[in-house]
Amino acid sequence: MSLFSDNIRALRVKHKISQEKLAENLSITRGRYVKYEDGTSEAPYDILKKIALYFHMSIDLILSVDIRKIDVQNLIKLEGNRLILPIQVDSFGENYIEIVSQKAKAGYLNGYADPEYIESLQQITLPFLGPGKHRGFPVEGDSMPPHEDGSIIIGRYVEKLGEVMDGKTYILITKNEGMVYKRLNKNKKNSLVLESDNSFYPNYEVKASDILEIWEYECNIGRSDKKQEMTETGAMKDLLLELKREVREIKNNTSNT
Repeated sequence: MSLFSDNIRALRVKHKISQEKLAENLSITRGRYVKYEDGTSEAPYDILKKIALYFHMSIDLILSVDIRKIDVQNLIKLEGNRLILPIQVDSFGENYIEIVSQKAKAGYLNGYADPEYIESLQQITLPFLGPGKHRGFPVEGDSMPPHEDGSIIIGRYVEKLGEVMDGKTYILITKNEGMVYKRLNKNKKNSLVLESDNSFYPNYEVKASDILEIWEYECNIGRSDKKQEMTETGAMKDLLLELKREVREIKNNTSNT
């Protein structure tokens, strides 16, 4: 027996459907379906997809999470059954904000769709954020000043790629890059251009098919009170203002002589 076998049996029983009827909906024979439920045969991808669509459940969860232990009603169902996002709520029904610490960051790529992993994360509430599902992620490196190592970016979950707005910053969870915080631009239909605010780091593209989650920047929780160094842009602006002031003084002195 496998987790997949236990899950499809549990789903079938919960929906009160017979093996024969389910097999018919999957366009396979009952005998073939029974092998999947008994664990004597592995279902190919096309059948996995049909099962996921039939039960409105992501393939990720069916294969990797014991759905008998979770409340399926307490999950966010996303477009195209791409995944189902676990959420936690307080006694008033308000969403908790899970904080992915630096220590927990390494496991997020494997646990983002696992309710047990999500439940293990530290939780806070920030009522001023308003509606939407929020989660906190750690900042790493110096590519996105003024955010520093140790800061936490609170992001709002973005359900559709089309909701991404050019020039805004987002936390991306990707298959190859893992967790990154960048400024995004939709220069191409099936990919995003990721830009760092620190010009030292070059831009690069990520294919839409490589993206697992997108979280739009809402606020920052920082622990550093270090004085922010003046940027080159800021220094140039101050220099121009000083020049304008000096020119104004020269004009005033000239007109008074």
